[in-house]
Amino acid sequence: MKRLCVFCGSRKGAAPVYAAAAQDLGQTMVRRGWGLVFGGGHIGLMGVLADAVLAAGGEVDGVIPQGLVDRELAHENCTRLHVTASMHERKAIMEKLSDAFIGLPGGYGTLDEMFEMLTWAQLGLHSKPVGLLNVGGYFDALLAFIDRTVAEGFIKPGHRGLLRSAETVEGLMEVMGL
Repeated sequence: MKRLCVFCGSRKGAAPVYAAAAQDLGQTMVRRGWGLVFGGGHIGLMGVLADAVLAAGGEVDGVIPQGLVDRELAHENCTRLHVTASMHERKAIMEKLSDAFIGLPGGYGTLDEMFEMLTWAQLGLHSKPVGLLNVGGYFDALLAFIDRTVAEGFIKPGHRGLLRSAETVEGLMEVMGL
């Protein structure tokens, strides 16, 4: 089974469209035969996504640091729960378990994880697709900023294509070749 790593918020966000997109993504993944790799939490969009995959009969691999398990944030219904010693180890295991990466709306942690996967792709450490589900234009300003970094010479134009985006789940799956 192929596995899709999804980085997303530990909060649901202000608009209901974010949770709806997480549910849609989870259901679509299962229909397409993809398992989920995610941050292992039961809260926020992470919990919504994992619950959607599980409810549709899919497999879920949670990857969570011991410190967050100790704070009782682990999703107890994961098919497999991988407990790590650190956030760095978490990201390394998530990369190893996954065939592609998608970012949903989220905060610093979501952006950190997405940019680490992009950096590793840029350095040739993996060749897996990376994409953003731009729900309700959430990532518009970030995508514009990335285009500016290309225009200003900080990211090579050829590396801009490492990050794909779309506003719908089906559109993102298509541009990512999933």
